[in-house]
Amino acid sequence: MTFKDLNLIEPIQKALAEEGYKTPTPIQQQAIPHALEGKDVLGCAQTGTGKTAAFAIPVLQNLLDKLSPNGHRKIKTLVLTPTRELAIQIGDSFKAYSRHVKVRGTVIFGGVSQKPQESRLKKGIDVLVATPGRLLDLMNQGIISLADVEIFVLDEADRMLDMGFIHDVRRVIKALPEKRQTLFFSATMPKEIAKLAHDILIEPIRVSVTPVSSTAEKVHQTVFFVEKRNKKKLLIELLNNEEIVSALVFTRTKHGANRVARDLDRKGISAMAIHGNKSQTARQKALGNFKDGQIRVLVATDIAARGIDVEELSHVINFDLPNIPETYVHRIGRTGRAGLSGIALSFCDVEELPYLKDIQKLIRKVVPMDSDHPFHYDPNNPPEPAPKQERPPRNGRQNNNARKERSGRNDKPNHAERRSNRNQPKNNSGRHEEEEKAETVSASRNSRRRPNQRKKPTRNGSLENRSKKPTVKNTSDQNASEKNTREDGTKWNSIFQKPSSGKKGFVIKSDRFDKPKKKSGKRTYRGKKG
Repeated sequence: MTFKDLNLIEPIQKALAEEGYKTPTPIQQQAIPHALEGKDVLGCAQTGTGKTAAFAIPVLQNLLDKLSPNGHRKIKTLVLTPTRELAIQIGDSFKAYSRHVKVRGTVIFGGVSQKPQESRLKKGIDVLVATPGRLLDLMNQGIISLADVEIFVLDEADRMLDMGFIHDVRRVIKALPEKRQTLFFSATMPKEIAKLAHDILIEPIRVSVTPVSSTAEKVHQTVFFVEKRNKKKLLIELLNNEEIVSALVFTRTKHGANRVARDLDRKGISAMAIHGNKSQTARQKALGNFKDGQIRVLVATDIAARGIDVEELSHVINFDLPNIPETYVHRIGRTGRAGLSGIALSFCDVEELPYLKDIQKLIRKVVPMDSDHPFHYDPNNPPEPAPKQERPPRNGRQNNNARKERSGRNDKPNHAERRSNRNQPKNNSGRHEEEEKAETVSASRNSRRRPNQRKKPTRNGSLENRSKKPTVKNTSDQNASEKNTREDGTKWNSIFQKPSSGKKGFVIKSDRFDKPKKKSGKRTYRGKKG
């Protein structure tokens, strides 16, 4: 079968021929005819099987009959995708396939200024490729309206779920017209994605060219059992082999990606990192250098890996095994694309053995093992994980344990010990021995402190310690003459006294205001007495 057999118009066939497309892939053979008829399509196929062309080609052909030659263009097609790189890749595909038809489109995503995107939207577009975050922002600002959308494409739906975008996707779907055509594509089909497809699709045509969560047949997979501390050494040893022309290395964390790229550079292996903390300019630069062959290794995380479409990528290396089995399918799908062969190498340490077991259960095959390297360990008798080492003190400071031992704070029981002491028997005083021991240590520590020797003068001229406060004898069983009397015999007036006029209530009065006021001299004006 060729593209001519799919009833495509001549301008699109010409563009496909210029791109080097001759024979449609299985997913394209099954999805394009149903999509051209305006039916909903549920496509489930592994990564790298040509899903982008499977929905982009029929969308372009269906749009030609709906375009208005005059007037402002409104958004007729919305393509929702999880990552920036994938959005850019889909936008480039639409641009390539529509080079001979008058269809206008643009791509919007976060991480960059929205002003250039706003200016393109105001000119009018037919196809909008967007990520959920930036799309909702512009919708809330009233810049984008989805009221005229007739075709909705949801690509990489399972990745939307992994990245936590499923709620944003549902918000976007609520803003779409109920009468529309929906094309739903996903590499895997978890339960939540299947429920979402059931909610938004109307009598869909299911297209599945391979079993769900299967890996590409032409990708040769190998696992290396290596301890975590030796992963870096094994990676450098493998990359010293010139047969690895280009390699895409996956790590679990962003800091891990930076660390691996930095270590490879130190060993003379050109590498760059790409992850979510990088700016869009830096990510595009790293990806462009990798595609052009300026760098040999690209270190990426799972979030940034979607949309990395590199022709003839020879190797994919899993430096860290993913804890989600479906992610493994997406990773190795970066190689062996469009029917080409590829190699996927995976490093597995002791803590990642359960991840490998889940992956093999998902793909329904055992990944072959390669033990011909100096860092191999027996997975049937794995070594114990190395204990975490404490960091050396910085700037000559001692660690927390040393400071506690120096101050004597280690004698005090911690939270777990206090809880265990509750069930211990009490002594004659009704208290736990550990509590008395802790109080004894605290008292001995306080006894070493120097008491406060500062004194203040009293009203009668004597000195007394600041810590002692004047006590007032003002009880109801005392005589009237003994009320408001200090220990030294001096009296003081209460601030609450009954008014002399006999009215109800109290007046505020204090002995500090009973002192006679100083008589001021006669007023003087201009230095002269009056």
